[in-house]
Amino acid sequence: LQLLDELALGGRHRSRSALIRQAVSDFVQREHRRHIEEREAAIFRKHRARLTREARALIRDQAHP
Repeated sequence: LQLLDELALGGRHRSRSALIRQAVSDFVQREHRRHIEEREAAIFRKHRARLTREARALIRDQAHP
């Protein structure tokens, strides 16, 4: 608790509670973003072959108008 008090008083927070609220909020935001990124990565893995084919076709079309 002493370390939290030192961090709170030495930083941008007015109290230990404000510091803890901010820390929890930051953690929740990071976890939410991590969850979204994991879900998106799974979608890309699932559709990797199709996405590769489409990308190659687009590049081929752009190279030869």
